[in-house]
Amino acid sequence: MTTQTKAQTPADPRDEIVTYLPALRAFARGLTGNVTSADDLVQDTVLKAWSKFDQFHEGTNLRAWLFTILRNTFLSQQRKRAKEVADSSGSFAAKLASKPDHDGRLALQELNEALKTLPVEQREALLLVGALGFSIEEAAETCGCAPGTIKSRANRGRKALAEILHLEKGEQLDSTDSSVTAVMAASPTIF
Repeated sequence: MTTQTKAQTPADPRDEIVTYLPALRAFARGLTGNVTSADDLVQDTVLKAWSKFDQFHEGTNLRAWLFTILRNTFLSQQRKRAKEVADSSGSFAAKLASKPDHDGRLALQELNEALKTLPVEQREALLLVGALGFSIEEAAETCGCAPGTIKSRANRGRKALAEILHLEKGEQLDSTDSSVTAVMAASPTIF
């Protein structure tokens, strides 16, 4: 009776995947020409098939479905690689270096500490014009003073910040943080 029950119960098609692995590997090796790349391609194929098994229609050809997934994965990888630039010497990669994000946070902390030492009038002028992007006229209206007063406060504040942050004349604050850069953006007359 147990033999009949097993024969009547259809096997899970997922169990059949293992039987096709050698043929998938052979096909992948033929496509890639590399054992490691072939194994990676087969692994990607099995993962895709497993995650999309709900799209497999029982009674259809599982082997053909798996080979189609493998072929399509290979072709997608080829298209992706065609857009990549070979950089065996590393010269392109060396040009793409970027500063770590923490530099901006450290500079922002240092700037915040320096801003706290400034008189309130200079601080608000720098924040409105530099960090928040207000025009001189908008900042003057906000502070209830003349535009020339805002220019003067911002100029004195930038000079004071440059001294506190030990910036040399003409030196820019090196920061990856746009807020820090905006506040310290100086006109040529400041330093």
